[in-house]
Amino acid sequence: MASMTQTLPAAEQGVMEAPADMAMLLSHAFELGDFLKNSALAAEYAYWKDKVLQDAEVQSLSKQFSKAKEKFTECERFGRFHPDYNAALDQVYEMESRLDQVESVRMYKAAESSLDELLNDISRTLAHAVSVSIKVPDNNPNPKASGCGNGGSCSCGSGGCG
Repeated sequence: MASMTQTLPAAEQGVMEAPADMAMLLSHAFELGDFLKNSALAAEYAYWKDKVLQDAEVQSLSKQFSKAKEKFTECERFGRFHPDYNAALDQVYEMESRLDQVESVRMYKAAESSLDELLNDISRTLAHAVSVSIKVPDNNPNPKASGCGNGGSCSCGSGGCG
């Protein structure tokens, strides 16, 4: 393994002045991980996850939901022209809706979303501390940002925008 104190390529080019102390970076990363694991958001997430796993109604609905998804997947192989396609899709939506009506599922999803948002904020903060042009992936299908790689208009020469 390479030395724990490494010079990053940018530092070699004079962009940065000090070498990166990898041991210190890793130590801070583990410390941040411990803070996150001990946070109120992580505790709430774990609590509701356990409630969902222990809820008999949720387990029953989850099995029905899985069966509905399997049936829809079979129908989907043949496309929307399959005679049971719409009925199978409606069944998936119905089962999903019934699951979302259970309090433990709603609370679990809310806690999961809050924790995900925190992790995305941390990722963005870390990435933008290095450079504002670094792309930071997240789980949001409708990103708020615009510009290159985010579906907005730009003049980056990618050919598809601007």
